[in-house]
Amino acid sequence: MNTPTHLILAAAVFAKPNQPKLTWAALIGGFLPDLSLYFMVIWHKFVLNTSEPVIFDEVYFSKYWQFVFSVDNSFFVWGAILGLALVARSGWLIALAGAGFLHLMFDFPLHNDDARVHFWPVTDWKFESPVSYWDPAHYGNIMAPMEYIFALILLAILWRRFSGRFTRIFLLFLGLAPGLVMAGVYLAFGWHH
Repeated sequence: MNTPTHLILAAAVFAKPNQPKLTWAALIGGFLPDLSLYFMVIWHKFVLNTSEPVIFDEVYFSKYWQFVFSVDNSFFVWGAILGLALVARSGWLIALAGAGFLHLMFDFPLHNDDARVHFWPVTDWKFESPVSYWDPAHYGNIMAPMEYIFALILLAILWRRFSGRFTRIFLLFLGLAPGLVMAGVYLAFGWHH
């Protein structure tokens, strides 16, 4: 799934009105499995001046990047953090780890050749799903609109749950983000497949 949808899902499952620590923990946990990708792409694009085709067709698949992804997208890593959070009965840590684990659960069946090693350190096997959340060659032209509808439904739930002006502005921003990402993928790759 797109990162904004992960944030929306994390908030829908874990965020609660008048509990900003819990809400922020959920949003951060929903983002953390993608943090390394953003950091490394920004570093290559703006510091090393690497072109986007080189980043996403070559560097993305390098051993270093794949190792980083295997650690921050590991069910075992996130499961251990969630287990510790549950033992400690720490609400904010449960929200953070639960959101991170939920992120992986939704990514696992929706990545094809860009799949992550989700079972590090036990194995370096990766599940290359026949379905992609973005790639039109693997039903991305169907999955992307379905993801956006899913995000809009979750946003409607959050809109009813939260009434603060700042929160609702943030929800509007989150609502636009998946659509903008989807439009960018369409412009870059087309959905004619």
